[in-house]
Amino acid sequence: MKVINIDQKKWTKGIETLGGTYKLIGPVAEKDFHTFKTLGQGQLPDLSFTNTRLSPKDVVFPQSEDMFVYTLDPTEEDCNILKEAPKDYSPRVILGIRPCDARAVQLVKLNFDTEQYKDPYWLRLFEATTFVGLACDEPCATCFCTSTGCGPYGEEGLDILLAKDGDGLRAKVLTSKGQELADAAGWTDTADDGGAFDKARQAAEARIVSKVKTDRLGELDTLALHGADFWEDVSFACINCGTCTYLCPTCWCFDIQDEVHGKKGKRMRNWDSCMFPIFTVHTTGHNPRGTKLQRVRQRFMHKLKYFLDKYDQGIMCVGCGRCVQQCPVNIDIRRVCDLMNSYSSENACAVQG
Repeated sequence: MKVINIDQKKWTKGIETLGGTYKLIGPVAEKDFHTFKTLGQGQLPDLSFTNTRLSPKDVVFPQSEDMFVYTLDPTEEDCNILKEAPKDYSPRVILGIRPCDARAVQLVKLNFDTEQYKDPYWLRLFEATTFVGLACDEPCATCFCTSTGCGPYGEEGLDILLAKDGDGLRAKVLTSKGQELADAAGWTDTADDGGAFDKARQAAEARIVSKVKTDRLGELDTLALHGADFWEDVSFACINCGTCTYLCPTCWCFDIQDEVHGKKGKRMRNWDSCMFPIFTVHTTGHNPRGTKLQRVRQRFMHKLKYFLDKYDQGIMCVGCGRCVQQCPVNIDIRRVCDLMNSYSSENACAVQG
């Protein structure tokens, strides 16, 4: 692990050089917010952003993704045969991803890379991507990443961590993949930062004003939490718009559909949401989560209890605060987490009794 100094001139030159080898993805200003997009020739990532409205999870998990293509034309030899859709798995680098979003990718990986099942589409894109993070020196008031095993200078899931240093950048190289990228960009000016990264990290963490407690979630009885009396109050205002799930960097629900035009067809998967009424409808017409309360409870139980119990990797939340900022009816995951974490054994016994 080493620290590199990158002045503005070398940063610009390095990005230009990398563009010849890598597909570059970075934050781009769009009106009053930023979005991660593929950068055009000569375009630099705009590192002046606070946070993006949408997480960059679509870099490895596209919102819509072709899986197979096929033909229904009986005159063609491969009629009715599914063929893997052509994909671009060339090397790519995401520049400026926040540490919370990088950690989110690692949490999602637990679902797409298991002993029993390995999602080839997700994993190929993940393996093709180099993650260059940007430390968060000015966290939002809604950020609570330090409560979720992350932080504004978190390193998990990153190959390089960048931090602003005046008009230039400091870069901490964390992996061999990161070192390969730095070499390719010509960022080779190593430096002893005198503990500057640690000092900046401590200062940034001190600016996190929002915190949640999760210490009791693992020990609480699942059925007791499921039957807790606060779910009606939590779900009352929800309009099932799905905004929280589409914004969330750790949501991974998807649906698979076929689209046919003429005699050509494709099978694709698209982001879906557990907040939508038809998400769990069976072919029989039965819906095991047919009410708003059931869907809202499922979302929070999955993120804050089921995931924790299954993987023992903390909660399925990185504290980015996007859902807090964007929920149109002000449902706050921090409040729900506190309600769950503080649920008393007396209440649990009452529910079970």
